[in-house]
Amino acid sequence: MAEKLVLIGMIPEAIAIGPRDQVEWICGSGNLKVEFDPHRCPFSSNVFQAPAGARLLSGPPKPGTNPGIYKYRVFLNEQRIGVGEVMLREE
Repeated sequence: MAEKLVLIGMIPEAIAIGPRDQVEWICGSGNLKVEFDPHRCPFSSNVFQAPAGARLLSGPPKPGTNPGIYKYRVFLNEQRIGVGEVMLREE
C-alpha cells in the first residue's frame, strides 16, 4: 500500500524575508485568502486572494518599511485556519 502525504495547517507559521524577497502562499484544496492588518502591512496590499491551486505572491516589501514582525490571518474557503508571521530583516 502506498503512503500519501497530507499537510494540514500552515507550514511554516513564520517566515523571514529580506527587503528584496517576497512570500508565496499555495493551497490546492480551496480558495485562499491572506489578510494583514491594513495599518501594519509590509506589502503594497494587505489582502491577497486566490482560487484553489493558484499561487499568491506578496511582491517585495514597500520601500521604507521598517524591519519587524508582521502578523497575518489565513482563511480557507472563508474559514479562518491560522495566523502567521512575516519577519522582515534588514538588508
